[in-house]
Amino acid sequence: MAEQAREHITIDAPVPRCFEVLTDFEAYPEWAGDLKEARVLERDEQGRALVVEFRAAAMGRSTTYRLRYDYRDAPRRLGWQLDEGDIQRELDGAYTLEPSADDPQATEVGYELSVDLIMPIPGFVKRRAEARILKTALDELKARVEGQRA
Repeated sequence: MAEQAREHITIDAPVPRCFEVLTDFEAYPEWAGDLKEARVLERDEQGRALVVEFRAAAMGRSTTYRLRYDYRDAPRRLGWQLDEGDIQRELDGAYTLEPSADDPQATEVGYELSVDLIMPIPGFVKRRAEARILKTALDELKARVEGQRA
């Protein structure tokens, strides 16, 4: 059964800049620590990545998975669903991007993730791993966006 987790962070950059970094998939290995490789396999008519294959470190081993991206609500939301994975049954989620109420040049970024793995893992281990994934992903995104001004 898939577990869902959510986290959020404020990034000192406007929504379009955050969205630009989130959709530069080939650059993910430069800033997303657990990702070793990202390859765009399919693009839409606007040139946006539709299917991306990732190779990542996970639980002491390497894993490969493909995500299919959804741009219906871009740039306020970037959603994805698992297309194929070697240890995942589900790896669906989304980033949500909203201008900060306190500072229109800042963005409130939400991250939700639903994970189900093929192998059984005790619930407390899974929840701890999910929390780490969410926090790390948002912290690394913040560092990338704020460290690289356009």
